[in-house]
Amino acid sequence: MKKFFIFSVFLSLSLLGQAAYILVPMDNTQRNHLKAYGIAYYVLTKDVEVSWLLNYRGGSFMFPHHALFEEECLVRGVSIQVIADVQANAILQEIANPEVNMEEIKLHKVPRIAVYTPPNSLPWDDAVTLALTYAEIPYDPIYDEQVLSGILPMYDWLHLHHEDFTGQYGKFWFAYRNAPWYQEDVRLAEATARKLGYQKVSELKLDVALKIRDFVAGGGYMFAMCSAPESIDIALAAEGVDIVHEVFDGDPVDPQAQQKLDFSRTFAFQNFEIVTSPNIYEKSNIDVPKTGRDERTDFFTLFEFSAKWDPVPTMLTQNHATILKGFMGQTTAFRSELIKPSVTILGETRAKEEARYIHGAFGKGTFTFLGGHDPEDYRHFVGDPPTDLNLFTNSPGYRLILNNVLFPAARKQKQKT
Repeated sequence: MKKFFIFSVFLSLSLLGQAAYILVPMDNTQRNHLKAYGIAYYVLTKDVEVSWLLNYRGGSFMFPHHALFEEECLVRGVSIQVIADVQANAILQEIANPEVNMEEIKLHKVPRIAVYTPPNSLPWDDAVTLALTYAEIPYDPIYDEQVLSGILPMYDWLHLHHEDFTGQYGKFWFAYRNAPWYQEDVRLAEATARKLGYQKVSELKLDVALKIRDFVAGGGYMFAMCSAPESIDIALAAEGVDIVHEVFDGDPVDPQAQQKLDFSRTFAFQNFEIVTSPNIYEKSNIDVPKTGRDERTDFFTLFEFSAKWDPVPTMLTQNHATILKGFMGQTTAFRSELIKPSVTILGETRAKEEARYIHGAFGKGTFTFLGGHDPEDYRHFVGDPPTDLNLFTNSPGYRLILNNVLFPAARKQKQKT
């Protein structure tokens, strides 16, 4: 700690003597968009603020010049421009113009990141762990035991991926019940439940979901992809109600389960219908049917928000593209009519009346949900090889993930009136 403090003081004094800045452009001139987020994180770790220039050249980053930062950008293959302070001031003046849809957001803290992931999961099973690892942004893997121990308040940002919080093991039973990997997942989940004093995995997962809900309500930032957005809301709505078929937990579903759902407990979805048959892959009708989808025509559009008046959704949609390739997952897209009115739709396929990317406030915190499994793997199947992000350094879909990673680093914005 002492060495880091001395280094930070030395670095700060060095920066004061500089009259130059580093601009990391995030438009189509950037060689490696994904590593650029790691650079912004790296600069924050040196106790130096980063300006996130919303809607300026794709959401560029700017920070005081230092040889250490310039060298790190070179090593990581990130495109930069070294500019004089007069040029930096001109950029900020342009952004401050009330007639342009741009804004400067100060990133001032290093987000503490946790990824909720099973101990036996493979790193490439989760697009976020792929993105964080490639961008060189550190994170802590945590799972049920750690969540229930009360560890979540230590973190700013929590990610959930293809987790099934209903206790139905992803509803893989019909197709994969004889597969060794499925049987091992069930064995480990049941062993964990017994160890922690639960009779059923569904009861364990509900308590985990409630801990996560409390984390967000207390001011945490949650990002979820694939089946996690759908399954956590189903679990929360079904608190105290048995919605799990006997092949999963040994006893029948409550015959009044649908009528007993309480949508006031959920983050994003309401009025949905659950699917209790173990022979059907879907958990509810939140997910838009996958039939008829074609990779060649599956796209969704990001909305444009006012950077000065709506900085949060603007941060979350920063990109060098506005039309993105769709990608499938256990939960691919969210049926628009089942989304609560208070939730902001960030990206949608309007012709299909489906949302792909949504955001909302819950208590003092926020949640962001992104449909699909892997932005660069259209149909990800069990056992597929990992996505090599060296081949997708400019992926607009992976940029959405990394926007969320930096979001908690932003200085709180004063409400404009």
